[in-house]
Amino acid sequence: MTATIIDGKAIGDELRREVAAGVQQRLDSGKSRPGLATVLVGENPASQVYVKSKQKACAEVGIESFGHELPRDASQAEVERLVTQLNADPAVNGILVQLPLPSGLDEEKILSAISIEKDVDGFHPINIGRLAQKGRDPLFVPCTPAGVMYMLEKEFPSLEGLNAVVLGRSNIVGMPVALLLVRANATVTICHSRTKNLPDVVRSADVLVAAVGKAEMVRKDWIKPGAVIIDVGINRVEDATKPRGYRLVGDVCFDEAAEVARAITPVPGGVGPLTIAMLLRNTLRAASLQDA
Repeated sequence: MTATIIDGKAIGDELRREVAAGVQQRLDSGKSRPGLATVLVGENPASQVYVKSKQKACAEVGIESFGHELPRDASQAEVERLVTQLNADPAVNGILVQLPLPSGLDEEKILSAISIEKDVDGFHPINIGRLAQKGRDPLFVPCTPAGVMYMLEKEFPSLEGLNAVVLGRSNIVGMPVALLLVRANATVTICHSRTKNLPDVVRSADVLVAAVGKAEMVRKDWIKPGAVIIDVGINRVEDATKPRGYRLVGDVCFDEAAEVARAITPVPGGVGPLTIAMLLRNTLRAASLQDA
């Protein structure tokens, strides 16, 4: 078996076109242009790259972006004060506080300060709490888990009754995607570094979402033939043949997995493009909710 490659870039581009059309429809009907505010605290190089890529993506679909940068030594009160100001700004429909925050800042308090109507990253405790409860819906779902589900919905007419294994239990990916899979009526197992007989657990998966942050941890003999694999991991491994001296790989050994899986996402070019596309869609949705 040779797995089908799930092209995240193509899927993300399609979704961005839908968002761009939605933005234009708003403008044509006389409504305001959606706006996204990004808050970057400190000088983390990776975070700076992520924020710039989000601002660039906004410009491409017609969403206005407002960049706010605070020094690494900004106080808790200063960050919360900025969030409060953005909550009150009618031009700002969505607020994204780039994580991780510098040590010494209370992440939960800062995320809780964001209005849930502007929580386009989906990490407000109320939105996460609603995601975890039957009969309640969050206003927004975290972007990477939403992207994972968007891909899976294209692969399966229904996830109902399938065995889904989530490798990793982070607040950003593992736990929210597990909750979304439960909502889709899959039978969900969350596993991690302390799971006994981990390869056997992973091998039970019709659907595997790998988000553990360990390069090529999942090998061929861990994978059920015909499984669909969404690899969220992105890890650097040394490679002297590359100009930068390294290459990016996922949590799954791609070449081995592709021999037995039905479909698999590549790294890079898999989940990453969907994360930003979902952020754009959430921002457009926030603008629509705030029209009411």
